[in-house]
Amino acid sequence: MTAIVRSHKALRITEESVRDFEDTVVVETPLTLYVNDEEFVTLVCTPEFLDELVVGFIASEGLIRTFEDIRSLAVDATRGMAWVALQTQNELQRRMFGKRVFSSCCGRGRTSFYFFNDTRTARPVEAEWTVPRSVCFETMAALQSQSHAFHVTGGIHNAALADLSGRLVAVRSDIGRHNALDKLYGWALHHRLDLGKTMAVFSGRVSSEVLLKIAKMGVPLLLSKSAPTDLGLNMAEDLGITVVGFLRARTMNVYTHPRRIAQ
Repeated sequence: MTAIVRSHKALRITEESVRDFEDTVVVETPLTLYVNDEEFVTLVCTPEFLDELVVGFIASEGLIRTFEDIRSLAVDATRGMAWVALQTQNELQRRMFGKRVFSSCCGRGRTSFYFFNDTRTARPVEAEWTVPRSVCFETMAALQSQSHAFHVTGGIHNAALADLSGRLVAVRSDIGRHNALDKLYGWALHHRLDLGKTMAVFSGRVSSEVLLKIAKMGVPLLLSKSAPTDLGLNMAEDLGITVVGFLRARTMNVYTHPRRIAQ
């Protein structure tokens, strides 16, 4: 397996001294993706679980709906290349990749931009289950305990899927917040997981891009130790997703759809 951290020479400078030392840094690499023999995109990522990254990415872009929509998949991590052949090709989704549209959110007087493919793949999430607040704290603590690369480098994002008891069923890391989520999405599609009965646990900021990834996955509850953005929360309101931020120690902020957190 390709290493995701490496040693790098550096100087440690304080007010009292200067010394050489070997720091540990996270690996960053490009991955160029070809879909049906046509170059589609280059992703910059952490070089592990690349097959899951590819599957999750093309699913979030609306090119596939299930794992069975893929005819073949090959990844060459050494060359930084991946090839996907689809059972059928959605030409509209491919041509509109990266195109923005603007939308007025549910008549509430605010306007958001979405990429065109987001409007076709991000759907309102419906789930009426609840989880106790204690499970939220325990689940974040479990993610933190498995965030080995972050503790060593400080330069990587961690994400996980958990069941409603708080058990982590998959944990993935990447230099990109969105990449970590795509890896989880790819894993879930491969294992045919019912994402409507899971929670996403996340180390990073809840931006609009992150929120849309969660909506495309169909996950009703997002737990983050970091801050949300205004646009991210507007989208969460419209898409029915519960967003919990600043989940640290024994406190948390519930920003949207608090009904899923049992009081």
